[in-house]
Amino acid sequence: MGVVIRRAGDGDREAVTRLLDEAFHDDPASRWVFPDPEHRRRSHPLLMGAFLDIVLAEGYVDVTEDGSGCALWLPVPAQAHEEDDEDGPARLREAVDPGNERIEQIARLTGEVHPAGEAHEYLWMIAVSPARQGEGLGTALIQHVLERCDRERLPAYLEASNARSRGLYERLGFAFTGRAVDLPDGPRMWPMWRKPQH
Repeated sequence: MGVVIRRAGDGDREAVTRLLDEAFHDDPASRWVFPDPEHRRRSHPLLMGAFLDIVLAEGYVDVTEDGSGCALWLPVPAQAHEEDDEDGPARLREAVDPGNERIEQIARLTGEVHPAGEAHEYLWMIAVSPARQGEGLGTALIQHVLERCDRERLPAYLEASNARSRGLYERLGFAFTGRAVDLPDGPRMWPMWRKPQH
């Protein structure tokens, strides 16, 4: 299946935020951050928009031509370290939902396990419209970048937030790092690393 992928720009912000909100609204990590359904309905789109703004500023977003899928990538340099933006999680919480400490908590917990010392591509989020899941769009979006990673001998990294996505990532060459992120009284996330392949 030929999936046409293009680079998103600022003009895509509204549509991509809506797609992220729709795809992640019932994700285990999103439900942990916003356990109350009504609060999640109001605040989850704000968090997705904040994530998107970070990636548009510091990385890049690939979207399928029809807008049904997107992937948010951050290039991480070799010298990057979590202390580089110690206040980032607190600023994110303040901007999105100041009374919700879980926004800051999940950012700090994932930051603690993020590999340091080797340049890599970080797949922050990938979203496919629920109506289009199972068609290979997510795989196409990821492979689009992994092919370049392999050419440039660059590893890739992500955190799987559910068992189904973990299986997809394993098929694409990612392996669990061995150190899970267990959200307090919540679900588990699986940090995964992919070495460049020949």
